[in-house]
Amino acid sequence: MKILVTGAKGFVGKNLCTELNNIKDGKICSYGVLKVDAVYEYDLGNTQEELDKWCADCDFVFNLAGVNRPQNTEEFMQGNFDFASMLLNALKKHGNTCPVMLSSSIQATLAGRFGTSEYGKSKKAGEELFFDYAAETGAKVLVYRFPNLYGKWCRPNYNSAVATFCNNIANDLPITVNDPNVELELLYIDDLMAEMMAALRGEEHHCEFEGVETVMQANGRYCTAPVTHKATLGEIVDLLHQFKEMPATLMIPEIPANSFAKRLYSTYLSYLPKDKAIFDLKMNIDQRGSFTELVHTLNCGQVSINISKPGITKGQHWHHTKWEQFIVVSGHGLIQQRNENDPDGEIFEYEVSGDKIQSVIMLPGYAHNIINLSNTEDLVTVMYCNEIFNPEKPDTYFDPVK
Repeated sequence: MKILVTGAKGFVGKNLCTELNNIKDGKICSYGVLKVDAVYEYDLGNTQEELDKWCADCDFVFNLAGVNRPQNTEEFMQGNFDFASMLLNALKKHGNTCPVMLSSSIQATLAGRFGTSEYGKSKKAGEELFFDYAAETGAKVLVYRFPNLYGKWCRPNYNSAVATFCNNIANDLPITVNDPNVELELLYIDDLMAEMMAALRGEEHHCEFEGVETVMQANGRYCTAPVTHKATLGEIVDLLHQFKEMPATLMIPEIPANSFAKRLYSTYLSYLPKDKAIFDLKMNIDQRGSFTELVHTLNCGQVSINISKPGITKGQHWHHTKWEQFIVVSGHGLIQQRNENDPDGEIFEYEVSGDKIQSVIMLPGYAHNIINLSNTEDLVTVMYCNEIFNPEKPDTYFDPVK
């Protein structure tokens, strides 16, 4: 399949072309039988002759080209309607009735606060142009009305409040929130890419609109990405400030699978400057080695790194409820455990090494230790604990294993 992408250097275009080229180059296989032979990337730097040539050859068109922030309102119609006319005329010239996708906007509903939007009017005119083209040629047309888009590579201070907030908070720049209660419908770039791949396979999702609300409908006139999230500006900013505090607190905010927070965190990280992609951790150092907490979580404990010098024994304590996993990643060590309820009982022993990565669970109610068996090498252990250490309730009681 040969695919033409217009607006290839824009936010959506860059993500789409990257994904299509990944498929073409065999770097990804998660889209089943989808095969891409060529990706024609059209943008402002290309010629009309190139567009004409690619329109003759392509098997699918993603029309992402458009104007979002012109110097005057007349440019909306020129950028969003006139180019679409040129594209469709080129396809008709070559008798190419391949499927064509149109990137429109929720503003094209001309409902609610979008009722007087010149941008929305130009998008609506483009939609009707495509529907007329479908009726005239029999070509399949997929018209998507996108809500607010966000994700990596989105340009701040342009047409995405999320991109602006992420960029400014990551770079210690001020932000302005006029009304924190304003709610946005948000579409993450990876969810949009999944829908674009579905469209290529002929499995696009259809809908109709009730005002600005998307209503899924199998035979709907419009198309839509089925996964979106709604959040207020205040909620977005609060989350971003939590993310910013992570290097100081080590606290990873709750980011459940498929949540908006998970998507927003990845977006925020993509705006970090070079000097903030690295930060110091507090190493607790003594003559035995060091212990460093790496990450805290709200509900799932913490991860730390422990370094024991040659011949050193650490631990020699037990817990009521707390449990841990010890994973030796370098060196040669021995982990011992003994049931506090059976002082003369069997001592569990596990000889561990970085040559064979294993996880050993420290059982509740069992005294445990870890011994560096080497006379020359440090023992490096990743330690997971199911709760963050609380000095007011440490649940840690000294008692040697033997």
